[in-house]
Amino acid sequence: MRYLMQPEASGCGPEGLIAACSFGSKSWAGPDLELSPSRAVSSGAMDNEEVRRQSYEAWEQMAGGWERALERIEASARPVREWLLRELAPRRGDVLLDLAAGPGETGFAAAALVGEQGRVVSSDRSPAMVEVGRRRADELGLQNVEHLVLDAEDLDLPDASVDGAICRFGYMLMVDPGQALHETRRVLRPGGRLVFSVWREAERNPWVAVPGEMFVRRGFVPPPKPGAPGMFALASDERIGELLGGAGFDTWKIEDVPVRFVAADLDEYIEGARETGGVFARAWEAASENERGQMSAELAAAFAPHRVDGGLELPGVAACVVAT
Repeated sequence: MRYLMQPEASGCGPEGLIAACSFGSKSWAGPDLELSPSRAVSSGAMDNEEVRRQSYEAWEQMAGGWERALERIEASARPVREWLLRELAPRRGDVLLDLAAGPGETGFAAAALVGEQGRVVSSDRSPAMVEVGRRRADELGLQNVEHLVLDAEDLDLPDASVDGAICRFGYMLMVDPGQALHETRRVLRPGGRLVFSVWREAERNPWVAVPGEMFVRRGFVPPPKPGAPGMFALASDERIGELLGGAGFDTWKIEDVPVRFVAADLDEYIEGARETGGVFARAWEAASENERGQMSAELAAAFAPHRVDGGLELPGVAACVVAT
């Protein structure tokens, strides 16, 4: 058995989140670390700070792959991005905080809405990801964006300092999402809105659940602990509501938003997953040529119902939330 570590990961766009995935009650997030079976068994007792440390190192390593895959990621994320911006409804002059922003596209879209008198704080826990966002903002010619390295669970910002907050596919991947939501609530001004997205259940997201289950079954990933950070850790309305209420939010709305992950063929899907790093990349590299062939055949069979004339269209469903 060959096992890959499973720490928390910071969140960004959807396609690259094969780097940090879960399925059913199991969740996994992948740095570029490989463990022996004995080490993998003991890793369950790892304290939260060690999980955070390994998550940090993983996302530092993966930032370049996310930058290269940005166009593909954003094509899949577009329906979610549009929902978040519509429900946030930013006004001219607002100050907005984008948490776990990665390359920063959702916050950058909001920057145009707040105008020159407004400001967007694009933040991530990974300095390398912050630099990816800085380069992207420069490319877009944005003048009203500030780039900060911030830990969502311990925000170095004053109370009541922002008018709105965004977190696209981030909270579910944090060690303590309740604390992160509490911190978000603290920095929001009275009446300020939070918009965020998380993934629904594994059954509704085969694009990531299928390879995840396969890697566990084949011994590349250890079965993780229940409640660990992962793509489906906040899949239910009940869990979302529990965390929002505990963080001090009074009202919220949750809606399902369907997405599609499009690839010309299976090879393009695999290459995209490998490029964004994490468990998929490490598992694929660790496999022998024979194992890769077997896994490719398994993925092809599982994805057969989603073949179209133009290649593959893999469905997914996000839960999008607005809270005050």
